[in-house]
Amino acid sequence: MEHVRLGFLTAREGGFDAVNDWNDVLSGGEKQRIAMARLIYQKPKYAILDECTSAVSIDVEGHLYTHMKSIGITLITTSHRDTLWQYHDYMLRFTGDK
Repeated sequence: MEHVRLGFLTAREGGFDAVNDWNDVLSGGEKQRIAMARLIYQKPKYAILDECTSAVSIDVEGHLYTHMKSIGITLITTSHRDTLWQYHDYMLRFTGDK
């Protein structure tokens, strides 16, 4: 939880055994960071990410991507954010031209 900057969440929500309607309790950014925590925990060789940080601030986004790369996860991302380009070696861009 610390890697995704959600260490405060267990105290706020009553611990890991708390039962809540998480869809209503968590913000969009918190949900995205929980998904990233699961990804970091599993450490897959590859991760295909579709708009996975759209509700997360740019600084947290950078922290997440830097950490995932540092633990050896190859990232394949679909995003409208150009701030993510720096975390990838290749870019495929669709321009909409025929």
